Amino acid sequence: MPDKLFYTVVITSILIAIVIIFFVISVIRYHKRYMQLQKERIQAQIMIQEQERKRIANDLHDSLGPMLSTVKLFMNSIAVNNDTDQESLNKASGYIDETINNLREIAYNLLPSGLDRNSLEMVVNEYIGRMGSRQPIKITFSVTKDTVIPKKTEIHLFRIIQEIVHNTIKHSGARSLKLAITSQPDGLLLVSEDNGRGFDPDNIRATSDGLGLKSIENRCQMLDADFKLITAKNKGCKMIIKVPVNS
Repeated sequence: MPDKLFYTVVITSILIAIVIIFFVISVIRYHKRYMQLQKERIQAQIMIQEQERKRIANDLHDSLGPMLSTVKLFMNSIAVNNDTDQESLNKASGYIDETINNLREIAYNLLPSGLDRNSLEMVVNEYIGRMGSRQPIKITFSVTKDTVIPKKTEIHLFRIIQEIVHNTIKHSGARSLKLAITSQPDGLLLVSEDNGRGFDPDNIRATSDGLGLKSIENRCQMLDADFKLITAKNKGCKMIIKVPVNS
């Protein structure tokens, strides 16, 4: 009788263990599948965003820009009889020039020129040169010598840097921003550091101001990159992004 009870307990325990193991494996598989679906969803969203950015940038460059230039030519060809009318035309022409420049800037931000032909370092330095020249902040960017960045990774790194620069200028009040990409044995390391006012990450994520941070996190997820954020109020902000070799 004791042997029968012992075998019953053992068999029952084995069956319970099998059920638990099956449940755990099912949960792990579900989680992996869920994460894969999340990544595919983010990838699809980012691809759509890039396509829309390209379309809008091309429309601004190929349609609105030439149209405004034509309007300016017509305005300059108008003959006026007094200085007041001439001054009004000159002001209107100046506004059109400013609008054309703004459209070019928007088109450039939507679709960085030359990324398919030039290195990421060159394109980013051109971008921060444009941004830094109009803002009271010193921005530096460097890439260690002989660092190889895959072409398919460049657009994501550029968008991450673009988001960091935009957020730093808009929110941080920083006087300096340092960006650097270094080559590691197991991948690439992107580090950004500013001396701004810092922020509470949890509070930011709960507001509309956290959209930029979420965009960076989505890009990191696309690259299977590790993302570390070090910040606190009045302590500046540091971001460390580690991109694996096979991203």
